[in-house]
Amino acid sequence: MSLGHDPHSHPQQADSEDEPYSHEQLMAAALEELLIDKGLISSGDMSGALDYWASKTPADGARLVTRYWTDPDFAQRVHANLNSAAAELGIDIGSTPVVAVGNTPELHNVVVCTLCSCYPIGLLGESPGWYKSRAYRSRVVSEPRTVLAEFGTQIPADIEVRVHDSTADLRYIVIPMRPEGTAEMSEEELEEWITRDCMIGTAVPKRLAEE
Repeated sequence: MSLGHDPHSHPQQADSEDEPYSHEQLMAAALEELLIDKGLISSGDMSGALDYWASKTPADGARLVTRYWTDPDFAQRVHANLNSAAAELGIDIGSTPVVAVGNTPELHNVVVCTLCSCYPIGLLGESPGWYKSRAYRSRVVSEPRTVLAEFGTQIPADIEVRVHDSTADLRYIVIPMRPEGTAEMSEEELEEWITRDCMIGTAVPKRLAEE
């Protein structure tokens, strides 16, 4: 099954749309109703929280990456406790730990959630449909180089590809390598190089205008 990627679009989530609620979704809905009935939360609390997380975009992740690139002390704090480091930038990503995995000339990282769609929404916004698709979740583990090539990302044979499986208790974000020739750029200019897919690992940084 091909992911069907081209440079201007992403694979669609053809196998999870319009499906009935899963057991977990039904339990979550029942728990919400119970909490509202007991007066512990209100429907407004839930809608407010949902609106907050829906407002998140990959721009927050890009800010964290550029600060990582330009501030070695901040980079150390990211690896020690990414959630706390993000808070320094005014980015609230919740309590679920997020771990930064950095690309190097010898290593390329890519993130998946093989069981469902666990994803660092607080840094990257809503997960794309292809991230939740069965095709991506199964194939990126067994044939990561092939999947990355379908996204237009060719990884040389002498570079290790490491796949990180997210869970409900631990999420990942890829720190891509800083492109050459950007030493004099500001953080705002550097952000133009970083897309959501770079921070998942299915792409590498390049100027948005070049895409």
